[in-house]
Amino acid sequence: MERLTPTIHQLLPQPPTAKQEQRLYRQLVKDASWNTNYVVLTLSSCIIATFGLISNSTAVIIGAMLIAPLMLPLRGLALGALEGEVNLFRKSLLAIAGATLIAVCLSCLIGLLTGIPEFGSEVQARIQPNLVDLGIAITAGAISGFAKIRPGISDALAGTAIAVALMPPLCVVGLCLSQGIWLSAVGALVLYLTNLLGITLACMVLFIAAGYTKFSRALIWTTALTFPLVLLLGLSFWELVRNIRLEAAIKEKLVTETITIGQQGKLLDTQVNWGTNPPQVYLSVWTDKKITSTQVEFLQEFISEKMKQPLTLIVLISEVEQVTAEGEENLDNSLPPFLDAPVQPLEPPSPQK
Repeated sequence: MERLTPTIHQLLPQPPTAKQEQRLYRQLVKDASWNTNYVVLTLSSCIIATFGLISNSTAVIIGAMLIAPLMLPLRGLALGALEGEVNLFRKSLLAIAGATLIAVCLSCLIGLLTGIPEFGSEVQARIQPNLVDLGIAITAGAISGFAKIRPGISDALAGTAIAVALMPPLCVVGLCLSQGIWLSAVGALVLYLTNLLGITLACMVLFIAAGYTKFSRALIWTTALTFPLVLLLGLSFWELVRNIRLEAAIKEKLVTETITIGQQGKLLDTQVNWGTNPPQVYLSVWTDKKITSTQVEFLQEFISEKMKQPLTLIVLISEVEQVTAEGEENLDNSLPPFLDAPVQPLEPPSPQK
């Protein structure tokens, strides 16, 4: 036991000295300053992220994430709130609010100028946040705060900036507002607030654990603000789980017992409308064979039993027919290469509620 004691003491955080506390405070004030560097970083990050979202380019969006100007004042906001440092808290809050307003307005303006009515998967990925996003934000926020008090691991900040990117969700808000897609704009805003509160909460806990400050009511208020988000994100996460279970049940039935969609059949996409009663499940299918209502009813009963709730199954069929100059006798039973490539799924009709 005596041998383990020094090791345990090394793992526990050492109380910071007064000099270390003053250095951290000065650094956080500098990070939260509204200066030319911060404005330029905000503008460039916003423009890069917006064009990356419009072009649906992951590489370009990652480039905007690495600039990460909004990450700088968040740690100052956390410490300023805990310590009651009005100057640091005010500077950090103004820096965050100013960058947020600039990003939304600039991305909205770019969206109006380009006039693109529909966006790709990069935008879609940021309009439906769930509990997983909050968990990522809290974890990455803790790493960000730890890197601030332990400069030796500052290289981890690049990964943190990518994990909890704050600028792309803001740009999605602006782009969606420019096209009047209000519901998607709200979803992206929820993701932004999730990352914002998750990072702030994690930094607060870390600064307290490291001994740079003491517990205060600011931590309680931040937790209280996060709680409604937890409920909202929990509902979204439950819907995600239901969709995954449903898709697993459909694939299990198609693979193991199949509904006989033909030797050249292919399931393209699965979409669910949970807002109807019972929920409607749309299957987009490519097939060279006719699918009967009896087959659809058989699969519907299986899926409903698997999900333990009634469902309405709707199959959207695209028929496949191969024609060559030599006729059909030379055709094999395998899908041609272009059918194996990713395709754009069929859009289901808007269900009547």
